[in-house]
Parts: sequence; structure tokens; C-alpha cells
Amino acid sequence: MSIQQSIQSLIESKVQAALAPTHLEVINESYMHRVAPGSETHFKLVVVSEQFEGQRLLARHRTLNTLLADELAGGVHALALHTLTPAEWQARNGVLDSPACRGQSGVSG
Repeated sequence: MSIQQSIQSLIESKVQAALAPTHLEVINESYMHRVAPGSETHFKLVVVSEQFEGQRLLARHRTLNTLLADELAGGVHALALHTLTPAEWQARNGVLDSPACRGQSGVSG
């Protein structure tokens, strides 16, 4: 009997293998949306990789969208991408928090 890998850990594994990031955050933000508890449908990815050097933002996003095509075709509904080079990451000192979902009950906005 095989144990099914979580979508979050599958995303982490794929990004690690393909991009060898110096910093990687795969944040499950599903709890911020109207989904069943424990869902894995909304993610925020912060990927810092030297492989992004010389690439425009669109090319970086295409790389991740291609890499995670199976997950996006399956249960992942939303993927917020923050793709940075190590120099950009250091200059920015991180990324902003995601805004609250307008459709979630109990959340104003």
C-alpha cells in the first residue's frame, strides 16, 4: 500500500529538483479561502534561484507553470508565484503577505 504524498510536498520536491533554489517556500493558503478544512488548493510559492538570472518574470512563471502542470490540471486552483534571483531576494528582504480572500466568510475586504 503506498502513502500518497501531499500536494505541498510534491510541489516542493519538483521545484527543488528542477531549480535547486537557494530559498524555497511552498505555503498552503487554502485556509484563507472557502474550501474544506485540510484542502490543498491555493498555494504561494517563493522561489529564489540562480537559474532565474537573465530571465524575465514571464519566463520564470512559465517555467514553474510547466513544471507544475499536473498539479494545476488537478486539484491546485491558485498558485501565487514569487520568482527571484538571489540578488533580488536580498534587495527585497522577502515578499509581501497575500491579501485575504474576498469570498471567505468572516473576512472583510
